[in-house]
Amino acid sequence: MWHNYINATSIEEVVKILGDKKERARVVAGGTDLILELERGLRKGIETLVDVTRISKLDKITIDEDDVIHLGALVTHNDCVASKLIRERGYPLARAAWDVGAPQIRNRGTVAGNLITASPANDTITPLMALNASVTLISTRGERTVPLSEFYTGVRKNVMQADEMLVEISFPALADNQRGTFIKLALRRAQAISLVNVAVVLTLKEDTVKSASITLGAVTPIIIHAEAAEQFLARKKLNEKNIAQAAELAMQAARPIDDVRGSAVYRREMIKVITARALTAIRDGNEQAGMPKKPILLRDKKLVKRHLDEASEFPAPIETTINGKAYTFTSGYDKTLLRLLREEGMLTGTKEGCAEGECGACTVFLDGEAVMACLVPAPRAHGAEIITVEGLADLTPASSPKKGEGRLHPVQAAFVADGAVQCGYCTPGFLMSGAKLLEEKNNPTRNEIEQAITGNLCRCTGYYKIVKAIEDASKIKN
Repeated sequence: MWHNYINATSIEEVVKILGDKKERARVVAGGTDLILELERGLRKGIETLVDVTRISKLDKITIDEDDVIHLGALVTHNDCVASKLIRERGYPLARAAWDVGAPQIRNRGTVAGNLITASPANDTITPLMALNASVTLISTRGERTVPLSEFYTGVRKNVMQADEMLVEISFPALADNQRGTFIKLALRRAQAISLVNVAVVLTLKEDTVKSASITLGAVTPIIIHAEAAEQFLARKKLNEKNIAQAAELAMQAARPIDDVRGSAVYRREMIKVITARALTAIRDGNEQAGMPKKPILLRDKKLVKRHLDEASEFPAPIETTINGKAYTFTSGYDKTLLRLLREEGMLTGTKEGCAEGECGACTVFLDGEAVMACLVPAPRAHGAEIITVEGLADLTPASSPKKGEGRLHPVQAAFVADGAVQCGYCTPGFLMSGAKLLEEKNNPTRNEIEQAITGNLCRCTGYYKIVKAIEDASKIKN
């Protein structure tokens, strides 16, 4: 899929490589889009991937003295979900990040990558456009800041040059008199692309709108403002009549397409419906309804992101730790982590179900986070710590039940006792998600269990025994 892979340790190193190789190189962080595009042959002529995930300080979320929030290029969707600052001063972004994929995807996928991919259905573009965000781009030629409203030129097209790296996203923090929200409509509750989405940010004076920012996703080639609706709401009260009229005007701004997921007529109507819902929720103070106060992240409670001391370039041996054992791989650098584990490591417990981050059968722990191994480039394993289903029992408390000569993890024991296994193909992924959940939460509620397994698909059961097994495992663990 690629000829060379570089684990970079500085921005300067990255922009030098991009300056030299230009269209033949791409930056990779989460890789949740890029890896699929490379595997499907949609990205031609790329010879080098530059992994930026171990560059220090790019994973920070900060606010400056001017009340501007800054997101580094490595801030993931789950970083936004977990951030008190984003939830309080940039809630539409937090809600959109929560609606992206599933925990394993949110642990890897970055907000910067979501913006760069430039799909009009990408969830975080819509709220960041409503929040008046900008992006900072760096190359060997210098630095420039581009308003997000000027960043996009078409479907999956933006103004970035081949030698540029996006290093920061910034936007004004919501003031005390501002409130906002994000609503996504999709065909299912998780792991689904937006049919339509809407972000709303209102500046209020008591019950009157001073100004409005309403952005629409998945209904035109690029994310747009519903300008007529914004202008209509200015200096008006949020009553039923004005909300209905603003929603109608938002619908008129939409120019959606027909496809297999929904008709253009349906999408236009749903823009009206969810715009009205968003405005009503803000008026009634319910804009954060449905957002968990402590969302399940499937990562270590005190996650410390690992940085490399020096750059590494492949082809070269991949030196990593899997299930507490040191491994050195002299082949497989041009594969995904899933295939490296199965074909070079002979650790076949991790399954390939879809190979596109949809089913969760390949879930492993990478440096403390649950991820989809099919979307991780194999060289990312260099210098990392990985846990697969084969090593799950080693995480077991000493008091846990034993089977034969080896211990079972509480989740494994409960899956056996409750008959939560049918064909078994999806089971390793469910075990990994369940085990990480119990590290994060001692006594998870049923809703929290459901959050944890949104990235795992079972084609045999109705999930009842799987959920029960994880519930029972929490009792075994305690």
